[in-house]
Amino acid sequence: MKKFVIKKNDSGQRLDKFVAKAAAGLSPSLVYKYIRKKSIKVNGKRAEISYRLQENDVVEMYINDEFFIPKKSGFLNIGYDPTPDIVYEDENMILVDKKPGVLVHESLNEKRDTLINQILLYLYNKGEYSPDSEISFTPSLCNRLDKNTGGIVIIAKNAKAQRLLYDIVKYRKITKKYLALVHGAFKVKSAVLTAYLKKDSSANIVDISDFEKEGYRKIITKYTVIDESKDMSLVEIDLVTGRTHQIRAHMAHIGHPVVGDCKYGYARDNKKLPFAHQALYAYSLEFKIDNEKNDLYYLNGRVFRVKKVYFEDFLCKKQKKSNLKK
Repeated sequence: MKKFVIKKNDSGQRLDKFVAKAAAGLSPSLVYKYIRKKSIKVNGKRAEISYRLQENDVVEMYINDEFFIPKKSGFLNIGYDPTPDIVYEDENMILVDKKPGVLVHESLNEKRDTLINQILLYLYNKGEYSPDSEISFTPSLCNRLDKNTGGIVIIAKNAKAQRLLYDIVKYRKITKKYLALVHGAFKVKSAVLTAYLKKDSSANIVDISDFEKEGYRKIITKYTVIDESKDMSLVEIDLVTGRTHQIRAHMAHIGHPVVGDCKYGYARDNKKLPFAHQALYAYSLEFKIDNEKNDLYYLNGRVFRVKKVYFEDFLCKKQKKSNLKK
């Protein structure tokens, strides 16, 4: 038998959800079976599966030890500086500038040196997170970026903030803006583009159509040219919709693939350019929280930006080099 005293981060969730995390070796069917058969009790009594746990509740689980799987602590062994590039931090969340080439979560090929492990080690070193003292909660990412795209990622530091931030992202209560260096000069310097996108998950690629088709979802992309040369443009992009690879595929579809992107662009165009990753960066984040009762309302209207995007001065430097050659 194991006994758990519910702490702040574990309160507010359903009993079955808590059990599934605390005893990660249990299948969903066994979770329900043990709760129904009173093998799992709350405050010494039978509880409904949907019961919402309260702080200081006592949950007793009369199940085999084999179902209690220790939390992974792989973050203790990451292979790079544990101090992330913090854009903003308070008691509820962190905004971190993820660098291109860094995975946000583990994959088959990389399980150690990920952004989330860097964040967990950072909080562990600060004394704000210990896997041994948390039963069901782990600080988590609330949005994601592709490995080779840089920019702002949101991390929740407690369970309540996690739920609120998930909803803020889900219901688009934030405005994300990207900087992209793309091939070619634009005739129209600012526009709102509409198209249709279909994702091929098996090939990890998307297709864009100008016309509505079965299986395609509508996408809307706003762009504004900030700087340009005869063969490249620096553009700010505002995603009205947020589909997989939307910016990269949509820009390529209109003839302006992102510099460094060989999936939707062409390797020959990027061959002599000094970029190891696609020149795309989620550089700005604005919160638009309209509910004053939301505990994160203090963020409403605040805009956060990364200090410097590595390619934003490229066209200026390129022009200076060109003038020196004359």
